[in-house]
Amino acid sequence: MNKMTILLMTILTAFFACNKDEEQEPTTTTEILYTMPEESEPHEGTWLQWPHQYQYGVAYRNGLDATWIAMTQAMVTSEKVHIIAYNQTEKDRIIALLNTASVPLTNVDFKIYQTDDVWVRDNGPIYVKDKNGNLVIQDWGFNGWGNKTDDQTGLLIQSANCNLIPSKIATDQGKTIVDINSIMTNEGGSVVMDGNGTLMACKSSILNNNRNPGMTQAQAEAIFTKYLGQTNFIWLDGQAGLDVTDQHIDGFAIFGNQNTIVTMEQNDLLDYDVKQSDINKLYSAKKKDGTAYTFLKVPLTQNNVVTTNGTNLGYKGSYINYYIANNKVLVPNYNDPNDAVANGIIQTLYPARTVVGIDVRNLYENGGMIHCVTQQQPQ
Repeated sequence: MNKMTILLMTILTAFFACNKDEEQEPTTTTEILYTMPEESEPHEGTWLQWPHQYQYGVAYRNGLDATWIAMTQAMVTSEKVHIIAYNQTEKDRIIALLNTASVPLTNVDFKIYQTDDVWVRDNGPIYVKDKNGNLVIQDWGFNGWGNKTDDQTGLLIQSANCNLIPSKIATDQGKTIVDINSIMTNEGGSVVMDGNGTLMACKSSILNNNRNPGMTQAQAEAIFTKYLGQTNFIWLDGQAGLDVTDQHIDGFAIFGNQNTIVTMEQNDLLDYDVKQSDINKLYSAKKKDGTAYTFLKVPLTQNNVVTTNGTNLGYKGSYINYYIANNKVLVPNYNDPNDAVANGIIQTLYPARTVVGIDVRNLYENGGMIHCVTQQQPQ
């Protein structure tokens, strides 16, 4: 074998080896099909699922009515309020309640859909824009926070009615429905986004076999990129089994704007059962461009929360789970000395909006606050 033949074989071997390496390590990118408007962008309206008696009884319903009346009253001068009533009887009852409270109905409309509960953030329509800027509705899977059982009855939490809400709204509004039920189970309260491509979440409420068996972090990120337009991710571990949601992020950390994370001081986060390792990750979070966020820290309530009927819940309340309307910011309040402190701190972030404190004591007993029971419809 002469030198020329050996040289030719060496070149060919190197050529095919390079091609083989390229085939083994393909470059893949996830195409962005939809983007989700930041929550504070102008709203057409806000969706509420009004409490009813058909799942948890009259006392449950009556204990929550005042919170829904207060939210409606705060928002009717800001945007439309779309109220989901269980049936015509409930619709008539709600109208009577609003009339008694002197809430104008000009910006209020009703849809009659059967629901299992009030948590429209988790089961409701997710409004996003497609590549052409058209507003469409996404329908993500909802299975009652991983097929949980009710603490009092021991029975499976019903979720079938609520899982149908996005498709019903899309049909009534004549909007395109993007069905993601078979792709991912994900509640709205599991994720928060900064409006500039960053998503923050707890793995415990997403990468959990009770929702998405076997799903990897990379697979979840690819889904969030494709359907929400997010490309930078802040993952906390969270704690599965800590509460019914497996620790939703929006109870203790949200984005106030593209540059600001609203959360708590370390001691309050620990009191709120956030692990030290997650606190470290939260405080070191970086934006898409690699720079640090500014942190606005709001205290917990000074005292343990006591419901309107005198039940001491044995734990403090969070103010982080607030909702940004067009010209209002609805902040959870607890009849606590720190209500005024928290309202004032949050007001500094939204000088063009008015902070309105909403009494959530009875709602908090059932595991949620304002952000949990509201869902924005962008313009």
